[in-house]
Formats: sequence, C-alpha cells, structure tokens
Amino acid sequence: MKRIIAPILWGVAIALSGCGISRQPSITHNELVRRTQEIMDATAPGNPEPWNKYFADDAMYFDEKGRAMDKSALLKEVSPLPKGYSGSIKVLNAKSKILHDTAVFGYDLEETEVVFGQELSARYHGTDTWVRRNGQWQIIAGQMLRYYEDPARGPADARDYAKYAGTYQLADGITRIVQLQGGGLSMQREGRPTDLLIPEAGNIFFRKGIEGRILFRQGPSGKVDALVDRRNNEDIVWRRIQ
Repeated sequence: MKRIIAPILWGVAIALSGCGISRQPSITHNELVRRTQEIMDATAPGNPEPWNKYFADDAMYFDEKGRAMDKSALLKEVSPLPKGYSGSIKVLNAKSKILHDTAVFGYDLEETEVVFGQELSARYHGTDTWVRRNGQWQIIAGQMLRYYEDPARGPADARDYAKYAGTYQLADGITRIVQLQGGGLSMQREGRPTDLLIPEAGNIFFRKGIEGRILFRQGPSGKVDALVDRRNNEDIVWRRIQ
C-alpha cells in the first residue's frame, strides 16, 4: 500500500509546484514602499511608465479633488511640471496589510514644490489595494486625500474687533459669544471650549485646526448684524442679538 501512495503524493507535489501554487513569493512591505516611491518620483518629470506598470488595466483611482478615474484618465494626468516649477514627493509613515494575493497599503506623502523660487508644501494620505494576478502585483484601486492645513495668518486692524464682539444666535437657546481677548478675538458656543479667532484678511477669520472660515457680515446700516460660519463654500448664519 505504501508503494502505491508514495508515487501518488509525489505526483501531486510535482503538479502543485508546476502550477506555481504557494511557491511564488508574496510581495513585501518594503517592496510596496519602493514601488510607491518609484511612482511618486515619476510624477514631477511626468514619466508615465511606473504608473502604467503598477496600475492594472481595470484600476479605479479617486484623487484628492474627488475625481473618479480609470487607468486611461489617470495616465493623462501624468505630465511634466511647467517651466520654472520643480518638486519632489516623499513616501512616509507607510503601513501595509498583506494577505495571500491581496495587499492594502496606506501611506503619507510629503510634497515640496518650488515655483520660480518660491517653496510650497502639501501633505496627502493615500491608500492603494494591490492584487496578484498571474504572478504580477498591480494596483486595482487607489484613493488620495489631502490633509487640511490652516491658511496663512493675514493682517488685521484690531480697531475693528470691538464692532465684532457680541452674542450671535443660530436658534432659540443656541448662541455664540464673541469677545475681545488679549488683543484679539475669541468665540465660544455655550457649553463648548473657547476658540481663538485668527485673522486671515479683513473681516475673515479661522480657527486653528478647524476647516472653514468665520466672517462678520455688515447690514445696510454698516453695523455687524451676523456671524457667518462658512464651511466648504456653504454658509450657516448666526444672527446678532446683542
């Protein structure tokens, strides 16, 4: 009986090895980092080769502007920076989860761009899903998000601050109080922490780490009659009651 079973098992082992089952090495975290950095290094010079190589033909990609693209549309976005522009992108804080023929790769990007000698920077977070097909690892889905950054602080006339101070109401029992504090302005919604209002320009302010703007609206009489909480270009109006 043993003489019969042994050749059978040997034949199965040979067949499995011939099919490549479990013998093809899985991708590693470091290799995912290397490939992603290769893609990013090709961005500034507008080299589409790594993008074409590592993105599957049926890939889906969602960029930081909210656009959904297939591979063809994505490759059209890869073009050299204009004359007078230069830049680089570094892959940082990478994490991966690799399971059999699928790998989910998350990472930060630190972008530096120089525009005619003026340096700009931006931070992004990307998540790519890699799949192994026919022994080849490629991205089938990718998404890019941009980290929020506070705007630059701008000049302001502190003499105007007194006319912004007051109580503003959204609805019955829901108010915000704006008051002078340490030569600047602060704002507090009842029952919540106080926020410092940082000037951006004129009557436009922002709060550190909070996306959106605070504007003070003047009525026909020239007096401030409302506080406008502007979020993603949509306004919530708090009417002045004091």
